[in-house]
Amino acid sequence: MMIVPTYVGPSEIEGVGIFASAPIRGGTPIWILEEKFDLLLAVAELAVLPELQRQFVERYGYPHMTRPGIIVLEFDNGRFMNHSDTPNTDFRNAEIAWAVRDIAEGEELTCNYSEFDPGFEMQPGRNFAPPAAVQL
Repeated sequence: MMIVPTYVGPSEIEGVGIFASAPIRGGTPIWILEEKFDLLLAVAELAVLPELQRQFVERYGYPHMTRPGIIVLEFDNGRFMNHSDTPNTDFRNAEIAWAVRDIAEGEELTCNYSEFDPGFEMQPGRNFAPPAAVQL
């Protein structure tokens, strides 16, 4: 769960992203794993989910770093955090993440997905309608 004020907006990285609503000082905790707000789901449960729900979990969920077989699914703005090879946050701890430098108000928060997902492979963007769906 994000513990700094954020908002979701258009991202140059991919479709939408999460942005700082106020300045964040380097070293400030920005996220905690909060089991009252972050869903922990057993990987085995994916097989019984309807297709659309399974795709949602596969897109926005990620493996828990210290609990094999568990997927974390965030329901706040954190699920819109985009990947960067040079992120402004550090997510190497399973319970807390922090800003690695000062983050300006309005700046997009980014993380390196491979810090918490060792099997991370960048997925193709899915935030835009296919050209055939756009009506002029």
